[in-house]
Parts: sequence; structure tokens; C-alpha cells
Amino acid sequence: MSETPKSALQYRFDGPEDAPVLILGPSLGTTWHMWDRQVPELTKQWRVFRFDLPGHGGAPAYPAGAVSDLTVRLLATLDGLGVHRFGYAGCALGGAVGIELALRHPERLASLALIAASPRFGTADEFRQRGVIVRTNGLDPIARMSPDRWFTGGFAAAQPAITEWAVQMVRTTDPGCYIAACEALASFDVRGELARVGVPTLVLVGSDDQVTGPAEARTLVAGIPDARLAVVPGASHLVPVEQPAAVTDLLVRHFSTAWQPVFDSTTGMTAIQASPVKPVLAAAPPQPAPIAEIASAVVDPHAVGRPDQYEAGLKVRREVLGDAHVDRALAQADEFSGDFQEFITRYAWGEIWDRPGLDRRSRSCVTLTALVAGGHLDELAFHTRAALRNGLTPVEIKEVLMHAAVYCGVPAANSAFKVAQQVIREETTPTE
Repeated sequence: MSETPKSALQYRFDGPEDAPVLILGPSLGTTWHMWDRQVPELTKQWRVFRFDLPGHGGAPAYPAGAVSDLTVRLLATLDGLGVHRFGYAGCALGGAVGIELALRHPERLASLALIAASPRFGTADEFRQRGVIVRTNGLDPIARMSPDRWFTGGFAAAQPAITEWAVQMVRTTDPGCYIAACEALASFDVRGELARVGVPTLVLVGSDDQVTGPAEARTLVAGIPDARLAVVPGASHLVPVEQPAAVTDLLVRHFSTAWQPVFDSTTGMTAIQASPVKPVLAAAPPQPAPIAEIASAVVDPHAVGRPDQYEAGLKVRREVLGDAHVDRALAQADEFSGDFQEFITRYAWGEIWDRPGLDRRSRSCVTLTALVAGGHLDELAFHTRAALRNGLTPVEIKEVLMHAAVYCGVPAANSAFKVAQQVIREETTPTE
């Protein structure tokens, strides 16, 4: 067990030093102890490496706001230990790290298992909303709801000690690191890249998982060329904890039979092994390859010599205002208003909001003040939501409006407080 600098992760090893390394990646809100029941059996064949996410399990609170950042930190840790090739099994956010490894660092990966994973975890809005709740109320509301998300009702009722352990794991997580991990999941989307995952992959899911269930698992299996599906009955999201024996057996069978040989860059050849015995798992049905539509290139004479900012603006607009709001605005656009929607996406969001001179928190402060001054209460409502998503707390929004009362007038601020108060209540009240 070791603690490391900011560029690395807190980790522990179990098992014989000369065995091949198998990495177990945790889910958001958990620690490496979620894998405790798998370790005794796995260490018979592998040197098991477990790590904690930043700010989880007492690990240093250096937030990582992207899955790629977590992957880089994991590889930095392994490089420092001299571990160059390994098998990898990850649950949920840990699974996202596994997909990232397979896509960006395939030479490091011998075999892959994805548990309760998805190529896209829900919607960006859901995770950014969770960040707003944590920023306002702390982690207690999320901790209290975790057993309902992680376990079946029968398991939670029969195992009160494990249920309480789960709650305490979340409560003791650093809030800033939890919010950053939510942002990492919000921006994770590899649906168009699954065909490039080139290692043997086991996709494992609980039959009763309501978070990333069998439908998401089948999406992974359909997209990854060499993937097999295992559905564990009577299990929800944290399936390694709820059904440890079944998960252990599936992992042992997968990693025993599907360990890809090392590619020798000096000869350009790969050692050929006998075809392994396949574990008895459901194979993915054949799927037609997705067909990309090729659009004709159109040159905008007004944009010669500079990139078109529409796509960048649409990305920023969605990140700040949320997919639901942007989807409604674009869906309501017609021949009359469509040009205006394109204009504000390209120039307001692509040119101004994407400029590096101010961060998004600062831009939210400026925007709220300007909307109060102009009396634009409808826009103030959705920009209050945006300010919460951009990291402002309700107390900070209050201070912006107090400041605006001096410089924009008390009547304008009075109306603004009514709008913002309602939005903050809606956005920061946890949904049970």
C-alpha cells in the first residue's frame, strides 16, 4: 500500500510478485474494498493491483475532471512501479477507464472486463445536476440514496452492515473530487469508437441494474469486436459486492482464457497461441457496421482562414445550459428563427463563452449581472441553472444579486431574487 504525488494514484498490491498483473478499477463513490471478496481467488493466478479514485478512501484530493486524466494518472502510477502490461477489470467509472485504456493505450492491455459499464453513462445533465446537489448540500443526500442505486431491495434489507458500509464510503469521499468525477462521466462518450477496442472483452452486468443495465451492456457487446456478455441474476449496479462468487468465477474464466499475447514491435509480429476454450457466456448477435453519412464540403466565404465555431459553440452551450434546454431551443427553431439559433450558437457560445480570458464561473457572474440590469428574467432563470452547473454556489449567486442591487437597482434585483430563489430550490433539492 502506498500514497503518491499528484500525478499518481493511491494503490495496493495483493498476490505473488512474479504473477501477471490484474488491475481492478472502482466505481464512483467506492474504494478498492469493493473488490475484497474477489481478491482471495484472483491472487491464486494474478498479482492484483487495486487503486482508489482521487479523494476516495482517504486518497489525496486532487480532482480529475476527465476519464482521460484518471487513465493518465493510473499509467503514471504503473510506470513508476515498472508495470507495463496487465489485464484490467473496472466497474462503472472504473470501466470507463478500461475502455479509455483499450482505445488510447492498447499496447498496455492484455484483456479487459467491463462491469456495470456503458459507452455513455446516462446524460451529461444528470451528472452535472448531481454535482450541483453535492456543491449545495454536501454528499449526505447522495450517500443516503446510494444503496437504492447499488443494490437490490432484498440484498439491502438482508445485509444492513454492507448497506451502511456503502453509505459511509460515499460520505467520507471528498466532495470536490466527487463532483469532478461526475464531470468526467458527464463528458464521457465513446459510442462511435467501440469498434477500435481490440482486446478480448467480458461485459458483465447485474440483471436488475437500473443505472447501467443490460441494455447498456448489449450496446458494448454489439460495438466491441471481441466481446461476450454475462448477465448476473439477482444483482444490481454494484454486482461485485452483491454477487461476489458469480463475479469472481466469471473474471477467473475470462482472464484465464482470453489473455492477448504481447506484440513485438522489433519484429512486427505477435506470438500465435492456441485458441482458448471460450467461457460459457452469451455471445453478441452479429450487428451491421454503422454507416457514416458523408456530407459534402461547403466553404463559408466569410470564414476563410479561421475555423467555424458552430460545433465548438454547440458543445459549450450544451455543457453550460444542459442538453434538455438546448434540445428544446433547437427543436423549436423553424425557418424564421433557425438563423438566430445558429447565430447565437456560433458567436455567443463559440466565440465569447469559449474565449480563454475568463473561466465559466466568472462568465456566469457577468451574465447574471447583465441579465438583472436588462430585466431579462426568463434568461435569468436558465442562466441561474447554468451558474450552478458552472460551479457557483447559491451563496455566491446571492452575492452577485446583492452586488447587482447596488449597480442595477433594487427593483431589478428584487425581481431577480424571486426568479433565482425558485430555480435554486428546484436544482438543489435532492430527488429521493
